[in-house]
Parts: sequence; structure tokens; C-alpha cells
Amino acid sequence: MSAVPANPTGSADPADEAEPLTTGQDDGAEPEVTDPADESETADDPGSDQYLADLQRVSAEFANYRKQAKDRNAEATTRARADLAGRLLPILDACDVAISQGADDVVAIRKAVLDALEPVGLEVLDPNGDPFDPTLHEAVAHEPADRDDDVPEVVEVVRRGYVWAGRVLRPAMVRVRG
Repeated sequence: MSAVPANPTGSADPADEAEPLTTGQDDGAEPEVTDPADESETADDPGSDQYLADLQRVSAEFANYRKQAKDRNAEATTRARADLAGRLLPILDACDVAISQGADDVVAIRKAVLDALEPVGLEVLDPNGDPFDPTLHEAVAHEPADRDDDVPEVVEVVRRGYVWAGRVLRPAMVRVRG
């Protein structure tokens, strides 16, 4: 018995069984070549949809992270500036007391500090004659109203208040009528 498998065509020459090297197209046209990327676009591969969904989710999460980090940094900067301004308030108070005692040499110092802080967010609360607002004013003395229908009104500012970027650093100490 021989170890050579039997030839299905019955011929003894294995060269007769080989496929021809040409495809029979001898018209000069190039054979059509398909791009594997084109086949993947048309294939319904549930894995590619999952990858796309994951990519979109991760991109959205990263965009949210960037926005939140930017907001946190801006908030931290605002808080740091407000803290610095709060530390300078005793200097402004000392200048106010000195000016009220007649020391006019201090006016330039007070003006310089205010000129440096006001453009970056400091607001001075000097509410003399304004209606009393407990969110901006701290009442330290009350006077009776002239009439019963009077709205509480600030009649004297004992100590100025300050606001930084819309947030009260220190309420104004005031005397209130009404």
C-alpha cells in the first residue's frame, strides 16, 4: 500500500490538478480590490457601536471634568482675592478712624488702597439714608420712627461694610430709624 493519496481525477500527474495562475480575464482590466475598512462600515458589528458609545461617553465626561475644573479654579481665585481684601479691611477701618479724627494725611493711603481693590471687585457699603437691608447691614442701634408707616432707614453708618464680587465680606454697622 502506498502512502500517496488517490488522485480524484484519475490522472497520475499532480501538475494536471493545479489551478491555472490566470483567472481567465485577459481583457486588460485590473481586478477589483476591496478595502477592508469599507467592509467594516457596512458590517453590523455590535462591538463597534459599543466602542463608539464608550468613546462618546468618555469624551463627554472629560469635557465636563474640564469645565468643572475651570469653574473650581475660578472660584478658588475669587475666594483667595476675597480673603486678601478681607485682610486689608482693618487698614481701611484705621484710615477711616484717622480721617474722622482729623488726620488728613491718611486720605491718600485710603484712596490708594481703594483704587487698587475696587477695579478687581471690592465695593464699599456706605448706606447712609438707604432702607435697612439685614443682608447688607448690621443694626447696632435703633431709634423710634417718626411715623408708623416708615420703612426702617439707615440714619448713621458706624462702620462701613464691604462686598467682594457680590458676596458680603463684612456688613455695614448702622443705626436704624424705624
